[in-house]
Amino acid sequence: MILLENIEFYFKIVVQYGILLMECVGVSILLFTAIKSIWGCLKRDKKVRLTLAKGIALALEFKLGGEVLRTVIVREWSELAILGAIIILRGLLTFLIHWEIKTEEANLE
Repeated sequence: MILLENIEFYFKIVVQYGILLMECVGVSILLFTAIKSIWGCLKRDKKVRLTLAKGIALALEFKLGGEVLRTVIVREWSELAILGAIIILRGLLTFLIHWEIKTEEANLE
């Protein structure tokens, strides 16, 4: 029994660090994309909207991965319902951003 508790304890730590890593990567991508897009606006780059949309989509994918990983350590149904709602909202945002990317790519051609 003690062995299983130790395994669960270390598993929870690994998952928490994985969540933190995914969240940090998502935020880093978003910040980098924002800076790159601001620079593109200053240079009057026509592809700045596309660059920003792609960066946001990639950042959301990492954030969504962190939320999915978080479902592994959820203990209560209420927490799972909240995580489910967050995952659905981020999934919808990702879908809308990918639609925006396709529209913007079609406009640039």
